[in-house]
Amino acid sequence: MNHRFYDAFERRDLDAMSDLWEHSDRVVCTHPGWSTLRGWASVSASFFALFQGQQHLQFILTEARAELAGEVAWVAVDENILGDAAGGTAAALNVFARVDGGWRMVVHHASVVAASTGPGDAG
Repeated sequence: MNHRFYDAFERRDLDAMSDLWEHSDRVVCTHPGWSTLRGWASVSASFFALFQGQQHLQFILTEARAELAGEVAWVAVDENILGDAAGGTAAALNVFARVDGGWRMVVHHASVVAASTGPGDAG
C-alpha cells in the first residue's frame, strides 16, 4: 500500500491517489512546508493542485520501517525526492487503517530534513 502511494504521486494519477485514501473527515495530510490539511476534501484538493504543477517528482525511499497493530499500520520512511529543480529529503509517516476489509491511508505527514541530525546533533 505504501508503494502504491508513491507510485500514484510520481505518475500524478489522481484516481489512483483517491483509491488509496479513506474519504472521511478524519484524514490528515501535511506536505513539506504546508499547514496541516484535515478532511478528504482538503487533502484531495492538495493533490489536484500538486499534480497540476510543473514539478515532476521521483521518490527514492530509504529507511522504511513498517508496523502493524490490529486495524492500524504505519510506515516511517525517508523520502529522497528528485525533482526538475533541486532535490531533498523529507521524513514521512504514513498511517493506514483497515476499513471494510481493505486498507486505506488516513495520515500522510512529511517534513523536510534540513541536515543529517540525530539526538546528539541538535544545537
